[in-house]
Amino acid sequence: MLTLYYAPGTCALATHLALEYAGVPYEAVRLNFKEQQQRSAEYLRINPKGRVPALVTPQGVLTETPALLQYVAQVHPEAKLAPLDDPFRLAKMNEFNSYICSTVHVAHAHGARGYRWTDDPQAIEAMKKKVPQTMAESFELIETRMFQGPWVLGEHFSTSDLYLYTVARWLQGDQVDVQRFPKIADLLRRLEAQPQVQKVLAAQRA
Repeated sequence: MLTLYYAPGTCALATHLALEYAGVPYEAVRLNFKEQQQRSAEYLRINPKGRVPALVTPQGVLTETPALLQYVAQVHPEAKLAPLDDPFRLAKMNEFNSYICSTVHVAHAHGARGYRWTDDPQAIEAMKKKVPQTMAESFELIETRMFQGPWVLGEHFSTSDLYLYTVARWLQGDQVDVQRFPKIADLLRRLEAQPQVQKVLAAQRA
């Protein structure tokens, strides 16, 4: 059985959702960031990076959301979470997920974790002030150039929709109104009505 280590409000939600959509047995283990459980010796033996998500598989531990999403999709092709039979569209899925991971998530992290990049208090404050602009610019690009509709990759649902859903939930805290992006706002509404999403959100709130 797969074991997912996660914390509420983090990018680990995307993998949690993918596991639920795959319909396979898994265990979700919550880490308490306020208690620094991600830095505990026990967890660092699982993921030396001290971050979430981490997915314990029969073959070993995987980290980094794009890798976890593709793993779940490939191990459970019956769930149709990725266009596994089309190399180009699969690459487009990975292109989108990589953009979320390397650009959007980093822009968001500048708001609360600027200390990862600098020890200068003024620089940290400047990064915080920039977050609404950089997040809005990233989502404008997704809305106008990357989101094909009705799902990210067009007619077929994929892990990219789950990843976009996850980070779009951060917009309000980043002082960006998601209604500026009608296609993304519509995706949020549609996914939040689905039972898999409701189940995972309830579990993460419990």
